Amino acid sequence: MELGISSFGEIAPAHVAGGDTAAARRLQELVALGRRADEAGLDVVSIGEHHRADYVVSAPEVVLAAIAAVTQRVRLTSAVTVLSSTDPVRTFQNFATLDLISNGRAEIIAGRGSFIESFPLFGQDLNDYDALFAEKLGLLLQLNEQEVVTWQGRHRAAITGKGVYPRPLQPRIPVWIGVGGTPASAARAGSLGLGLTIAILGGAPDQYVPFADLYRRSAQQAGHDPATLPLCLNCHFHIADTSKQAADEFFPAYSLVMNRIGRERGWRPMSRQQFDYLCGPEGPLFVGTPQQVADKLVRLHGLFQNTRFIGQLMLEGMPHEAVLRSTELFGQVVSPAVQRALAPQAV
Repeated sequence: MELGISSFGEIAPAHVAGGDTAAARRLQELVALGRRADEAGLDVVSIGEHHRADYVVSAPEVVLAAIAAVTQRVRLTSAVTVLSSTDPVRTFQNFATLDLISNGRAEIIAGRGSFIESFPLFGQDLNDYDALFAEKLGLLLQLNEQEVVTWQGRHRAAITGKGVYPRPLQPRIPVWIGVGGTPASAARAGSLGLGLTIAILGGAPDQYVPFADLYRRSAQQAGHDPATLPLCLNCHFHIADTSKQAADEFFPAYSLVMNRIGRERGWRPMSRQQFDYLCGPEGPLFVGTPQQVADKLVRLHGLFQNTRFIGQLMLEGMPHEAVLRSTELFGQVVSPAVQRALAPQAV
C-alpha cells in the first residue's frame, strides 16, 4: 500500500490587494512538506484546488512543479482538479509539463469539487454540474491517449485535428476520479477503468465500503479486471509521539476549519468530545501515535483492500514544525510498520 500526504493549503481568510506574506509563507511551507515527505520515504504528495479566501492553492500543478524541483521520487498529484470548471486541454498541458519537470511523476485526480466558487468564476452553469464533468473527463482521457485530437461536445468549442503539446514523459498520465459521497462517480470510475480516490472526511470508514464494492463491480461489468485497478482512501491525519499530544495539536486546527465550513452548511459546532470519538479505532480521523495510526491503516486495508492511503494535513492553526514531524513519523515509522503487517506471510 502506497502512503502519502495531502493538503488544501488552508489559511486564515484575508482580503489583500498585494503583499500577501501569509499566502507566500503557506506556499513555501507546502514545498517544504513535499520535500520532507520525499526524504521520509513516502510515496505520494497531493495538493487540492480551491478558489476561496481560506485556501491558498488555486493552481495545484504550479505548486506541484515547485515540489518537483526539490524532490526525487515522490509521486505528485492534484487532490482534486476541479475538472468541471476548467479547460481539459489546458489541464492536460499543465500536467504534461509537470510530468516533464518531475521526470515522469505526475498524476491527476479529477473531481467535481466540494465547493462551487469556481463555477461562476469561470462562467459555468451549475445546472450543468454533472454534464460538465462527464464531457470534460471524456476529452481529458482522449487527450491522454492521442497526440492529434478531433473532438466535439456541448460545453466547449470543437477540436478538429489539432495536436496538443507538450506530451508527458509517461506514456499516459495516471488519471483518477475523486469522490466524496456520490455512488455514480464511483461507478463511473470503475466503468472507465480509472483509479478511484474516496475521501472519508466524516462518518465511520465502514460506511464507505459499498463505494469500493460498486467501483469494482462496475469495473468488472465493463470488462476491466478489478484486481488491477488502484483504490486510494483519503482521511485527515496527524501523528505525534503520544496520543494526547497528537490530539491536542490537531483539535484546534481541525475544529477551526471544520466549524468554518460547518457554518456555511448548517452543521453543529464540533466539540472536543466528538473529536475524540472520531479519533477512536473505528473513526475517520487518523490522529495518534505511530502505532495507533499504523493499526488503523491495517484495519482500513482489511475493509477496502486499498492500494494507496493519503493522510490529509491541516495547516491553519498548526505549528509548521509539528506538521513536518508528523510527516516524518508517517514515512519513517508508520510506513515500515504497515508494510510489514501487510506483507504476505511465508508458509
